[in-house]
Amino acid sequence: MKHNMITSASGWRKVFAVSGNEQDTTDKIGRENRAIAALAAQAFAQWLTETDGSKSMTVIVGTDTRPTGPEIADAVIKSLSAMNISVKYAGIISAPEIMAASHSFDAFVYISASHNPIGHNGIKFGLNNGGVLDGKDNAEIVSIFEEKCSASDAEQNAEKLISGCSSETADWIYAEQNSVKITALSLYTDFAKTVISGTDDTLQQRDFFTSIRKNAVSAGIEIVCDMNGSARTKSIDREFFNECGFSLHAINDTPGKIAHEIIPEPENLIWCAEEMKKMHANGHNAAILGYMPDCDGDRGNIVWWNEKTDKAEVLKAQEVFALSVLSETAFMIHQRQQYYKESSARHGLINKAEDYLTGLSTFKPAVVVNGPTSMRIEKIASAFKAEVFRAEVGEANVVNLAREKRAQGYTVRILGEGSNGGNITHPAAVRDPLNTIFALIKLLTIKDEYKSGVLHKKGLFHLWCEASGQEEKYTDNFSLGDIIRTLPVYTTTGVSEKRAVLHIKTEDHGILKGKFQKIFEQQWSLKQDKLRKLFGIYSYEAIATNGTKETKNITDYSTGKKGGLKIIFKGIDGQPLAFIWMRGSGTEPVFRVMCDVKGSSSKEEKTLLEWETQMLYKADRI
Repeated sequence: MKHNMITSASGWRKVFAVSGNEQDTTDKIGRENRAIAALAAQAFAQWLTETDGSKSMTVIVGTDTRPTGPEIADAVIKSLSAMNISVKYAGIISAPEIMAASHSFDAFVYISASHNPIGHNGIKFGLNNGGVLDGKDNAEIVSIFEEKCSASDAEQNAEKLISGCSSETADWIYAEQNSVKITALSLYTDFAKTVISGTDDTLQQRDFFTSIRKNAVSAGIEIVCDMNGSARTKSIDREFFNECGFSLHAINDTPGKIAHEIIPEPENLIWCAEEMKKMHANGHNAAILGYMPDCDGDRGNIVWWNEKTDKAEVLKAQEVFALSVLSETAFMIHQRQQYYKESSARHGLINKAEDYLTGLSTFKPAVVVNGPTSMRIEKIASAFKAEVFRAEVGEANVVNLAREKRAQGYTVRILGEGSNGGNITHPAAVRDPLNTIFALIKLLTIKDEYKSGVLHKKGLFHLWCEASGQEEKYTDNFSLGDIIRTLPVYTTTGVSEKRAVLHIKTEDHGILKGKFQKIFEQQWSLKQDKLRKLFGIYSYEAIATNGTKETKNITDYSTGKKGGLKIIFKGIDGQPLAFIWMRGSGTEPVFRVMCDVKGSSSKEEKTLLEWETQMLYKADRI
């Protein structure tokens, strides 16, 4: 049986609509797709049993709001049960919610195709560490799955497996659905408080959220969300924001009623921006932040009210991530300063800056990102003396590299894929729009503290201005626009732009990159003088990312295989000025390219990207 599944660690995906049309809104998947879902679940169950057969396993299962979700879930539930796995079904649930809840189970299966069109669907597998499986574990399950699909009687075996779950067992699993969902919501709420506050101490959490609520109520901030019928329509957003002192205004908040394209890129954030515009026209001037999640609710890009232009504007994905890194890194410093001041006071030490700086000397802050994340992150991180480490594209790669760096003694609070927007804030292992929104809220509400008219402690934005050498730009009455205007300026290709997606015929990307190398080296010798004159580019460095490994100064581009390839262009002083990047998608049948340029030169970004594209197409034809 041919399954046609893309089986990436970030998620297995295909068009599940029985028609094969990716825009089909049917809830029917057909016999063959039902068999594929059943065999995928069986492969996971077999792997779980073989990995840890010493105990009975309990797996939580959930779906996003795609119409094909319930039929896929039914096949998965019955297959897992037939394999003697205890199943808890939560129904519609967001990705961050099921992954937070997974800490209380042995594993999870999440049915979603993230931002893909509505006719697509897929499956994400994970254990109880809050994230999807890594590449190695996923590959083992894929191998089992491929073997089962290749059997001559694969469909019959799948149907037999599904029927192996008794009707009584299935009825009970569905009967428990409401209670499982209630439990998941509670677990997610508690976990969100830990992530956002940066502590699992309930008293410290109380103090943190009390302060946030006080400042929020005083500022009267209102948040707008275009839920687009996503899984977040049945999550904690409204209650959580209200508890923290913010008002949430939601549109398209009926589960499954998907009003427009799913991917939260600029072309689809216009509905949120338009709603914010209407609110301001009606006197709701506190509506300064908005977001739109994708269908599984793990990614939410941002709309903000620009007080200078008096308009709702869409933040680019790279800017969203940059602001999140700025905020969470400053917040980490802010927390540690507070801790060492309080510790010094408790132990009768002099409460001065040098006391906590002594403690900070063993502090190794770091940020983990993917290959195509803009170099502005290095600028932000260096201001806070934090290191940046890069992995191959794929949430699992970034999460696992962060775990490796923590094991090496680094403090990695924030990580993510800047090319897609959103952020992952430790201990979460998945993107979450709540964490992105709260990164911005913390920037706006954790301000300078004064005692008897004297500055006692600097707020997050003040810490950033000081660290980045822009203290003259700080003012006590700052806005989000003021913060955005202090970001390092880079010009970056948007991931959803048409020119960022190529259709390449060469299936072996290692061979493609080897051919590209020969063309690039020939072109470099011809264009070197022109690149110096036009853009100040004097040299380059080739870098490959595969999984959690980044290899610099590679001399054979073909060794990158299916991973990411980046060419960094440097100035006369050897400092990076721009880069071009490429990689075949692991979840879609396309080849992605992008360019990142220091400064505001759209001409340079366009020229370098066109050059990369021409060389790739030439390599593809050879």
